Amino acid sequence: MDHQDFYNRFTANLEQTFVSGQAIGEEIQQLLHVAMNKTLAGLDIVSREEFDTQQTVLKRSRQKIDLLEQQLLEMEQIVKKLAP
Repeated sequence: MDHQDFYNRFTANLEQTFVSGQAIGEEIQQLLHVAMNKTLAGLDIVSREEFDTQQTVLKRSRQKIDLLEQQLLEMEQIVKKLAP
């Protein structure tokens, strides 16, 4: 979910809440819009696609590290056997 989708959903839910309780003025609505945009722009948010891509890269890296650790252990055992 990107910033705009999040903002649109949040705004829709907020408007429903205010409509059921009381009418919200145009000026307050604009201020909320500006405040939400400013808040969302400051957040360090990534898209789902980018998150999934990074997760895949991380899994591959973890597999490579595990393999290298295993190979290192095997080499250490060989060296210990060959050492006098």
